[in-house]
Amino acid sequence: MAEDQIKQKVLVVEDDLPVLNALVDKLTREGLDVVQAKDGEDGLVIANNEHPDIILLDIIMAKMDGLAMMKKLRAENEWGKNVPVIILTNLSPDAEEIKKSIAEGEPALYLIKTDWSMGDVVEKIREVLKKR
Repeated sequence: MAEDQIKQKVLVVEDDLPVLNALVDKLTREGLDVVQAKDGEDGLVIANNEHPDIILLDIIMAKMDGLAMMKKLRAENEWGKNVPVIILTNLSPDAEEIKKSIAEGEPALYLIKTDWSMGDVVEKIREVLKKR
């Protein structure tokens, strides 16, 4: 990597520690600057302090779920309204509440964990970051 090239920052918000550690390890090895949070409450604070280039967000978490975090993030400031979010969860997006939150949370992508490999997730992150 050239010295003048700045690493793009990814915030991973995930309460399942093995999944969190695997994502952080993979993204770091891919040359991304990774910050992490174990719940939506911490994720919101870190997002607002660090201003990552993209957020990888689980839905079901303690303290504050991912959809609530995304809603607060989108409401707080201009940066929060526009930062891309990839929701990576085990929940099917069939529920109306989830569909509505995704639509309101644009720009956001919705990926079901069991349908995507770590490599696929990295590709989606890179794809979104290239558009910025």
